[in-house]
Amino acid sequence: MATIQWFPGHMSKARRQVQENIKHVDFVTILVDARLPLSSQNPMLTKIVGDKPKLMILNKADLADSARTAEWRSFYESQGIKTLAINSKEQSTVKKVTDAAKDLMADKIAKLRERGIQKETLRTMIIGIPNAGKSTLMNRLAGKKIAVVGNKPGVTKGQQWLKSNKDLEILDTPGILWPKFEDQVVGLKLALTGAIKDQLLPMDEVTIFGLNYFKAHYPDRLLERFKGINLDDEAPEIIMEMTRKLGFRDDYDRFYNLFVKEVRDGKLGRYTLDIVGEENGDN
Repeated sequence: MATIQWFPGHMSKARRQVQENIKHVDFVTILVDARLPLSSQNPMLTKIVGDKPKLMILNKADLADSARTAEWRSFYESQGIKTLAINSKEQSTVKKVTDAAKDLMADKIAKLRERGIQKETLRTMIIGIPNAGKSTLMNRLAGKKIAVVGNKPGVTKGQQWLKSNKDLEILDTPGILWPKFEDQVVGLKLALTGAIKDQLLPMDEVTIFGLNYFKAHYPDRLLERFKGINLDDEAPEIIMEMTRKLGFRDDYDRFYNLFVKEVRDGKLGRYTLDIVGEENGDN
């Protein structure tokens, strides 16, 4: 598989804006997909953030494997990174995020108070990759529709300051990918969850990766969804068999699209593609 490269001009501009504006915020909110707590982090932005206080939000927790979400939260907390697992569509999101921000910045607020300075509003910058759910989160925090929401990567292209409540002010940024994915598995994970455009990777490769992952980690889900599947078969054989059984004849593209969509929509159940301690999980 060829190295995936995708770095539109607006992302290059956004990277520069993050560098310029980071000094204006009290802490950085890193938004990741709970199904990809490691792979959905932009290493380029991690370098820019540096030692700035960080709140990591694992969004779409309702689609992720809850046991693995707990493991990832424990992993990051052990590194001194405060974490929060949410479904940004829920009404309780505003209070959860605000409370986490206050907890993260409690020491700084206390020190300012000792000097007679009352800090009413905390400022943060939300960064993350495309399709991690930033626009939905921003709309929830602002209490109104101010950010464009889409189920495809690259919808938000500008930066804007938004007032959540008297406690929190947020700088939104577009989803920013890094120039290329050296690790092909990371690219496949991002493609399977819809974080990168479908045109960037052949859907047959994404489907084979997804089938093999579910065979290894969630075999019961495949058996339940695709009756009569033989898990001892190789992924290409399963694809041919399921395409035939579903009445698609030899239209394999139709099966690829069906499988990937059902994985993304949670039709095969909750899952997490990153595992603590495996691949780069311990780095």
